[in-house]
Amino acid sequence: MTVRPTLPPSSSCLPAQPLAGRCVVTTRPAGQAAGLLSALAALGAEPLNFPVIGIQACDPAPLRGLDLAAFELAFFVSANAVAQTLAVRPRADWPATLRVATVGPASARALEEQGFAQVIAPTTGFDSEAVLALPEFSADALAGRQVLILRGEGGRELLAETLRLRGAQVSSLDCYRRVCAALDPAPLVARFERGELAALVFSASEGLRFFLEIASTAGRAMLAALPCFAPHPRICAALQAAGAACPILTTPGDAGIAASIAANLSDPSV
Repeated sequence: MTVRPTLPPSSSCLPAQPLAGRCVVTTRPAGQAAGLLSALAALGAEPLNFPVIGIQACDPAPLRGLDLAAFELAFFVSANAVAQTLAVRPRADWPATLRVATVGPASARALEEQGFAQVIAPTTGFDSEAVLALPEFSADALAGRQVLILRGEGGRELLAETLRLRGAQVSSLDCYRRVCAALDPAPLVARFERGELAALVFSASEGLRFFLEIASTAGRAMLAALPCFAPHPRICAALQAAGAACPILTTPGDAGIAASIAANLSDPSV
């Protein structure tokens, strides 16, 4: 796979508004793009969210009936998992002895905002592999422990399978599903055809799949013509398979993604 690595986002080498006049299109769910949009706007961009992913709650009955006291560790796969779970089982339902963990800074902040302290989360990587490298997820730490994974429907099985191999007793519960949003692509396509779009940003592989369902042939033309940024190698691989000319791997996190885009779009070769 040919993936262009992100350029070092050194602010000392960039103008104060390196993205001035550039329309950067993000694809996060509605209500979940504010941090990235703000980071892009701070660098002068015209950020435009095209929210291709819709989030739907799963049947709440299994979660309502769950005995949380039976578990010693609860892992939330995303900020969506936090929001959907706590909407059904508020903070007061959670035993003080039940430790909580998650995959990255956004979901950790979501847990902290709900009143959870000492959230376990990786400081780099922000994926299942990074979580599994934490000492709290070692075989010595988890052998014989009851672990609850709160996730989206159809998510990766790597975490659950690895924890079972390490001796944990793992229960997984789907608390939300991702669906293709009902969007009219015509305004976005028109801006692309007028040459007004500078880049596309995909934060999830599902976002790419839904983007192509919505925008169809025009979407593939955008992938081929515009710089496409993603914060994880798996998304870059999906982009390349979908026809992106050269996906660009960014630094993770909202500020890192924005800075990586600024560094690359300021490079004359992009």
